[in-house]
Amino acid sequence: MTELVTYELNDGIATITLNNGKANALGHYVFEGLNAALDRAEQDKAIVILTGQPGMFSGGYDLKEMQKGPKEAMALVKIGSTLTRRLSAFPLPVIGACSGHAIAKGAFVLLSVDYRIGVEGGFKLGLNEVAIGMTMHHAGIEIARHRMPAPYFYRSVVNAEIFNPEGAVAAGFLDELVAPEQLMERAVAVAAQMKQLNLNAHKQTKLKVKADYLALLDRCIEQDAAHFDLMG
Repeated sequence: MTELVTYELNDGIATITLNNGKANALGHYVFEGLNAALDRAEQDKAIVILTGQPGMFSGGYDLKEMQKGPKEAMALVKIGSTLTRRLSAFPLPVIGACSGHAIAKGAFVLLSVDYRIGVEGGFKLGLNEVAIGMTMHHAGIEIARHRMPAPYFYRSVVNAEIFNPEGAVAAGFLDELVAPEQLMERAVAVAAQMKQLNLNAHKQTKLKVKADYLALLDRCIEQDAAHFDLMG
């Protein structure tokens, strides 16, 4: 763990918190911290709550790193896609406690965990890649397709529509909303409910349900890297 990512274990529930400035940007050091925290949760056999700062879950990739050049940008995208793939197949339940805005990669994280709780308020959630001049990568398209209802998938991926929290529930980014002050209480309650599951059955069922999707995602991650190689 680093100061950018904190880990707290309490009664079999691991709370992983992103803490990287105003946008909670996702860069190399943050991904290192997230992977280290997930490693620890696996060792602790803990159900995971993944959250951010009040008002900001994550604004997406660290633009300072993305703007270093195409090679650096694609390297960061591959690391990010690999992280969301890990979340999708994580052997223990993962609850997203979305503390506010979730844009671009922040929204992809929500599309990759088992259950998502958002907060009411003037927050924005969605995939803005097309709006800022980025052609959506193959992995991103399939992550969205896997979790979003078809009409919202097109509106989000192709039209870069951004949703308020209520719209984000309909679009598939969130499962429920609570008042901001109730977020962590509700996340812990959901984690406690999940502790009643047979966690091995949960893991095996998740992998069975997602087998084709995970294989497709693996191919997409490599396809994105190969496409960059051809461009570079």
